[in-house]
Amino acid sequence: MLGDAAVSLPRVGVVGGGLAGIAAALAAADGGAEVTLIERRQSLGGLTSSVRRNGLWFDNGQHVFLRCCTEYMSFLGRLGASDKVYLQPRLEVPVLAPGGKRSSIKRSGLPAPVHLVGALATYSFLSVRERLLSTRAALGLLRLDPDDDKLDAVSFGDWLQRRGQSDRAIEVLWDLIALPTLNVSAREASLKLAAKVFRVGLLDRADAGDIGWSLVPLAELHGASAMKALETAGVAVELGAAVSDVVQGERGIATVVGGKRLGFDAVVVATPPRAAVGLGAYSSSAAVDRLGTSPIVNVHLLLDRRVTDLALAACVDSPIQFVFDRTESSGLGSGQCLSISLSAAEAYIARGARDLAREFFAAVGEIFPAARGAQLLDCVVTRERAATFKAAPGTDSLRPVTATKTPGVFVAGAWCDTGWPATMEGAVRSGLGAAEQALAFLAGPVPGADRELEGAAR
Repeated sequence: MLGDAAVSLPRVGVVGGGLAGIAAALAAADGGAEVTLIERRQSLGGLTSSVRRNGLWFDNGQHVFLRCCTEYMSFLGRLGASDKVYLQPRLEVPVLAPGGKRSSIKRSGLPAPVHLVGALATYSFLSVRERLLSTRAALGLLRLDPDDDKLDAVSFGDWLQRRGQSDRAIEVLWDLIALPTLNVSAREASLKLAAKVFRVGLLDRADAGDIGWSLVPLAELHGASAMKALETAGVAVELGAAVSDVVQGERGIATVVGGKRLGFDAVVVATPPRAAVGLGAYSSSAAVDRLGTSPIVNVHLLLDRRVTDLALAACVDSPIQFVFDRTESSGLGSGQCLSISLSAAEAYIARGARDLAREFFAAVGEIFPAARGAQLLDCVVTRERAATFKAAPGTDSLRPVTATKTPGVFVAGAWCDTGWPATMEGAVRSGLGAAEQALAFLAGPVPGADRELEGAAR
C-alpha cells in the first residue's frame, strides 16, 4: 500500500483584526484552510476595543447586542467568551429625565407584537394621544419589508411624520432606538435600515430586543479571547503589521507587508472602507465618500462614590443619551465609573475632555441627585471619528458585496452589504460570508452547479 501523500492546504490571508476579520479567519480555518491574520495594531478587536489609563480599563464604546444577534452570540461561543457577557432575561430600559421624572421601555410576557403595547401605553414622556399614534406607527413598521430596496430612498423621519409622529415623539421615543443602533438620528436614517432594526430587533419576536453587554473590558472579551481562539485553531496572527498592497499574481494573491510579499490563494480584506480602497479591494472611492462616516464619543466619569444602582439607563431632555455603570469592568476598587455613550456625536467629537467633563458631570447630577455631592476624580474620553458609515437614505446601493472584481479577493466589514446596520452582528455576518465565499472559490467549480460568487446575503 502506498503511503499517504502530503496534502498542501489552501492558504487564506485575512487583512484586519476586527470582528469581521476574526470571524473570517476562524471560519476559514474551520473550513480546512491555512490562515494568516494580519493586523496593523498591536491588539485585536478593531473598533470594539479598550484603552488603559492609570491601571483602569475604558472601552471605546458601549457596544451592546440584542438577543436577535444570533451570529454574534455564536461568535462569542466560538471565542469561549459566552460567560463574559450578560443578557437580560427580559428587555427593560429605564428612561430618566432631569427632575426625577422616570419611565421605562420594557416588554411583557405576551407574544409579539403586543409584548410592547404596555410599555407604549404607559410611556410618561408622551401624551396619551402621542402614545396611541406611536402604537399605530409601530404596527405600520410591521407592514414594511426590510429587504425592499425602495425603502432606502425614504428617510425614517419623513415616514414617521407622515404617520403623525410629533417632534417630541421622535426625540424621546424613536431616537432611543435609532441613535444607538444606526448611529444617526431617526430623522436622518434610511427607512430600510430603520425597518430592519425595529422589525428584527423589537417587533417580529418578543425576546429579540433583550439587551446584552460585556462584563469585562472589550480588550478581554474580543481581543484576548480571540487571540486564544485563533491560536487554538492554528491561525498565524501577525500584529503590528501594516499591509500596503494586495496584488494578484500568476500563483495567487500576495499581500505586501513592510516591503515583503506574503503569498495566499485567497485574501479577505476586513478593513474600514477607506483602507479597503487603498488596498484595491473596493474600487469606488466616490462611493466611500458618499457612504460618509458617523462618530461615537464616550465620556467615562470616575466618581468618589456610587450614585446609582442602575446597570444602564437612557436619558431624555438631557445631553446624556445612554449611561452605563462600568465600575467592575473598569477595575475601579471604590467609587463608581459611569460611561456616557454618545452616538451620532458630531457635536462632541472635537470638544476637549475638560469641557466634556464639566458638561456631563453636571448632567449626571441632574439625572442622579446623589451625584451632586460626589467628587469627579477623573474623566476619560474615547472617540471614534469614523465609527460607522452614515446610515442615511441611499446607503444601501453603496455598500459592497463580498466578492470583488479581483478573483480570490473578498471584502468584509460592518460597512459591507449584510442587510444589517453597522453593528457587531453585521461585522460577524460579513466575516462569515467572506470566509464562505473564499472557501468556495478555493474549492473550484462543481460540475453541473452554478458556482458564481454572489454578494453577502441581505
